[in-house]
Amino acid sequence: MKHYAVAVIAGDGIGPEVMAEGLKMLKAVSEIHGGLAFETRSLPWNCQYYATQGRMMPENGLDILREFDVILLGAVGSPEVPDHVSVWELILPIRRAFQQYVNLRPIKLLKGLESPLRYKRHDDLDFMVVRENTEGEYSNMGGRLHPGTPYELAVQNNVFTRYGVERIVRYAFKLAVETGKTRVTAATKSNGINHSMPFWDEIVREVSLQFPQMDTKLYHIDALTAYFVSRPESFDVVVASNLFGDILTDLGAAIVGGLGLAPSGNINPEKTYPSMFEPIHGSAPDIAGKGIANPIAQIWSISMMLDHLGHRELGKLVLDSIEAVLVEGKVRTPDIGGSATTRELGGAIREQLYRRGG
Repeated sequence: MKHYAVAVIAGDGIGPEVMAEGLKMLKAVSEIHGGLAFETRSLPWNCQYYATQGRMMPENGLDILREFDVILLGAVGSPEVPDHVSVWELILPIRRAFQQYVNLRPIKLLKGLESPLRYKRHDDLDFMVVRENTEGEYSNMGGRLHPGTPYELAVQNNVFTRYGVERIVRYAFKLAVETGKTRVTAATKSNGINHSMPFWDEIVREVSLQFPQMDTKLYHIDALTAYFVSRPESFDVVVASNLFGDILTDLGAAIVGGLGLAPSGNINPEKTYPSMFEPIHGSAPDIAGKGIANPIAQIWSISMMLDHLGHRELGKLVLDSIEAVLVEGKVRTPDIGGSATTRELGGAIREQLYRRGG
């Protein structure tokens, strides 16, 4: 029996609701396989914890997480706690301390769904975005000066290191090779950001020389966002800096059906530290507690987790089960045109899993 220790941070808003369905799916995967055991531990680190403790996780929180194989996150955020507190005191410290320098997000139109881009088919919308996850525009460098005065100022520094850029770009090329793809596209803005982006471009070109079989292109971010809409079929693997990748992946989620369908992995490829898997939809306080949140992104993130752990056949089984329910079309949450509850959709996906894997 192979055992995996899984830290569970359900978080805020709809996080606990979708996480409950994700954990049921994880149990079902274990039962179907017969040789895997997922030992989960729930950690109550969220905005309510912040309200009582004055911090998003305990002082030794990273030490606690370091002992796990992987981390499952639901969603973090509350109207009562500013986002720069909830994100910067929980999610970003985890990503950085555990060198989760790859944020991997599939942009895939699932079978059974139609894209808002009505003229695009499923084969047109199936690529990966690799986002640099530990430096770039979200680096905690800078500050404010002369607060409360007419000459108050704020400085936020972008930090791009050769080490950081090289490893994320190389990961993107290796991912293309491993998945049988032929195209790598890099986002830039070197015509407007005259130091960090030319540096990024130079490293992309240097690394591309090691992969001469790849069709490598650099596009300015404004043009690239337009191409995501007008010609998404031209992409296989897209690599971008922290900010650009963040924007592109939300757009990518929109063109394949919405944030409720969008998973992500914060990955430490070397597996020196635990990686973290999560939906990207946020805590959605407007629908929290109503039982109508879409659990697909959370369940799909578990599929990505299984891929990362080396169980790709199980990851595919989970994804196939999601698509089978969508193709059938009987059980859907309101965000994708139905009236089902979170539990009903999660249960339908598990039923498909047992049917296919039993």
